[in-house]
Amino acid sequence: MPGSSCRSSSGWPANPLVRKTYGDSFEDTDLEDVLEASGVGRLVVSGAQTDACIRSTIHGAFVRGYDVTLVGDAHTTEDLSEWGAPTPDKVIGHTNMYWQYQSAPGRTATVDDTADVSFAPAGAVTA
Repeated sequence: MPGSSCRSSSGWPANPLVRKTYGDSFEDTDLEDVLEASGVGRLVVSGAQTDACIRSTIHGAFVRGYDVTLVGDAHTTEDLSEWGAPTPDKVIGHTNMYWQYQSAPGRTATVDDTADVSFAPAGAVTA
């Protein structure tokens, strides 16, 4: 179907597909090789399961030397409060709060809302 985003359709870009098994998207995958081959030094992370996959991946990226931007209004998690976990809004809020205070030599950890995320190279002038 034209314009479709299904993997095998003509609308799917010819980008690498990295399949993962563990919460950390780097664990037992070729993600780091794929990123290195493309010269990527900064990751912009969004998605599902804030308290598992998102946290594991942002920490995995950070310890591997990547700058990491967590998109604060573009990650979510399921409600596990029935089993004693905080409600999703608290999990998301806490993750956004603590991620903005991460620091390490030569790396940045930031939290930006979707409207504020830029994919322009550092120092580039945007309109």
